[in-house]
Amino acid sequence: MPLKLLPTLALIFCSITFNAQHISTDTIGPKKTNFQKIKPYIIPISLVAYGLASLNSSGLKNFDKTINSKLKSSKKNSLDDFTMLAPTLAVYGLNLLEKKGKHNFKERTLLIGTASVFMLTTVTGLKAITQRTRPNLENNESFPSGHTAVAFMGAEFLHQEYKHKSAWYGIAGYTIAAGTGYLRMHNNKHWFSDVVTGAGIGIICTKLAYQINPYLQKKFFKNKETAFISPFYNGEQLGLSLIKSF
Repeated sequence: MPLKLLPTLALIFCSITFNAQHISTDTIGPKKTNFQKIKPYIIPISLVAYGLASLNSSGLKNFDKTINSKLKSSKKNSLDDFTMLAPTLAVYGLNLLEKKGKHNFKERTLLIGTASVFMLTTVTGLKAITQRTRPNLENNESFPSGHTAVAFMGAEFLHQEYKHKSAWYGIAGYTIAAGTGYLRMHNNKHWFSDVVTGAGIGIICTKLAYQINPYLQKKFFKNKETAFISPFYNGEQLGLSLIKSF
């Protein structure tokens, strides 16, 4: 699919973001100003916009190559396969330690499951459309970084669940997520712009999940029997599993 379709894809993605916010605020809560609706998304959308711009910008492509030449190493490190999941797992671990977050088990699993659906759909769609070659020439699935998207999705999840207790939870999550992005470049798997885009997508998808969660709860999860989706990772592939509670 030609790269000229990317602006259309970006427009659709932004439209989904703002329409979801419209649903969550206008149907079940007090109205907010346009700036209040947009403000939480300014930084992550800017990250995604940077990545999309890099696909056709010779200057940004050269910057990618410069960063790659400084960070890549012949010594591979598989730690990124674990750090990408650490922020999400931390939410469940903290609850086991009786440090309660904002939501209970069912609610937070629905939240991260919803975010995962958004994230996986966006990442796999962009990989198929852009066909960018990885720095190590392994395949044409470089853009965007899925590992980084998962990590930042989890970091925002950790931040949202524990920001009422301490900002340090979110700081820790985002530090680990940034480390995951660094390792993807260190392992020569991704360009800098791939990582930046993955970070933006991960953050946006979690914010969206939190925005529409009250609406989903109200419309679809009134009964005690509830089915929801949870992400899984088997060491090679990302996916979704269906969880049913009674």
